[in-house]
Amino acid sequence: MVTFEDIRAIILSFPDTTEGMSWDARSFKVNKKAILFWNPQYDCPVFKVPFEERDFLLEVDPETFFTTDHHKPWPFILGRPERLDIDWVKTNIERVWRAQAKKATIKAYDLAQL
Repeated sequence: MVTFEDIRAIILSFPDTTEGMSWDARSFKVNKKAILFWNPQYDCPVFKVPFEERDFLLEVDPETFFTTDHHKPWPFILGRPERLDIDWVKTNIERVWRAQAKKATIKAYDLAQL
């Protein structure tokens, strides 16, 4: 089971991330760009993923991942917290963070990890 608190801890461990609200949902951002939302209607995380990956995950693991009519036009996928793999969650969050953080922030983070 992956909880909101688990996700919060992962995201806020990355530099320059913030927690707030977006569209009545708790959200996390870096560089003013969303990393992840927590959907209050389904009580689950909404991850950013490329469309191709989203479609693949929906096909191979529909017990874990799903979408809604609202989310379908966007590169997002919802995950059932009780079925999510924490390593997949960490990898997705880091990938999105790296795609959106400033280059200097990423460089400083990588140097601190050595």
